[in-house]
Amino acid sequence: MLDRMMLRSRPVPQEPPRRRGATSAGPDSDPWAAFKLVFGSAPWLQMGLGVVVLVVAGMVPWGAGVVLSALDRQIGSIQIKGTLIGESQEALEQRAGQWVGRSFFATDLADVKAEIEQRPWVETAAVKRVWPDGLVIEVREKKPLAYWNSDQLISRSGLLFSPANRDVAGPLPKLSGPDERVREVISTARMMAGVLTERGLGFAGLALEERGAWTLTMANGIEVVLGRDQVEQRFERFMTVYEGQLAARADEVKRIDARYTNGVAVQWKKLDKASGKNT
Repeated sequence: MLDRMMLRSRPVPQEPPRRRGATSAGPDSDPWAAFKLVFGSAPWLQMGLGVVVLVVAGMVPWGAGVVLSALDRQIGSIQIKGTLIGESQEALEQRAGQWVGRSFFATDLADVKAEIEQRPWVETAAVKRVWPDGLVIEVREKKPLAYWNSDQLISRSGLLFSPANRDVAGPLPKLSGPDERVREVISTARMMAGVLTERGLGFAGLALEERGAWTLTMANGIEVVLGRDQVEQRFERFMTVYEGQLAARADEVKRIDARYTNGVAVQWKKLDKASGKNT
C-alpha cells in the first residue's frame, strides 16, 4: 500500500514551455518554399522574349548604320532631265555640281531640290538617287503667260519672275501695272482677250496706270483708252462702235478714247502725202 502511494507521488515530467512566436516545423518543412513560390510564379518565358526583343531593337539602328557605311560612296554624276526653254542645261548642271563628291546616302535631297528651284525659270524640281553613285533631277519650267512691265514675266500660275533672258518667251501679250495688282490685271486681260478672240480680233496688251486708268492695246496696234471707272461697260461700248463703224478702216485708226458717255473719240493716223499711206 505504501509502495503504491510512493509511486503515485513521483512527479510526472512536464514538457518544456514553448517560446512565444516560435513555429513548429515538421520533419517535411522546406525553408525555400516561400522563395520558390514567388519566383516560380514569374512569367520567365515572356520576360526572356522581351529582353531579346529589346536587344535586337537596339542593334537594328547600329546594324543599319554599319551596312549603309559599308555601301556608301561619293556622288559621282548628276543628270538633269526635262524640256528646257528658258533654263540652260549647263547652268543647271553647274548649280547641281556642288553635290558631286558628297555622300550618296547622307546628302539631303531636299537641299538639292531647294537649290535648283532658286533658278528663275524653274517651277519645280524632283530629285532621286540612282544606285550606285548618281542623282537624277527632273526639272519643270515655269510656263510664261505674258510680259510684265519692263523686266519681268508672269507665269500661268500668276507668279512674277525675273529671268535675264525673258525674251526667249517669244511673242506674248504685254501687261503692266503695280505688282500688288497683278492678279487683277491678269483677270481683266483674260476677259478682254476672250471677247476679242470671239470677234476674230487679236489682243496685244493691257496697262493699268498708278492712278487706276486702263488702256487696251489690240493686235493691230490700236490703243483703246478705258479710264478708271465703268471699265467693262466702256469696253463693251467700244466693241459695238468698232465692229459697226471702225473695223473696215482699222488701218487708219491710231487711238480710240472710250471714256465718253454716248460714243468714242477716234484719233486717226496721219496721212503721208508722199506715199499716200497712213502713218
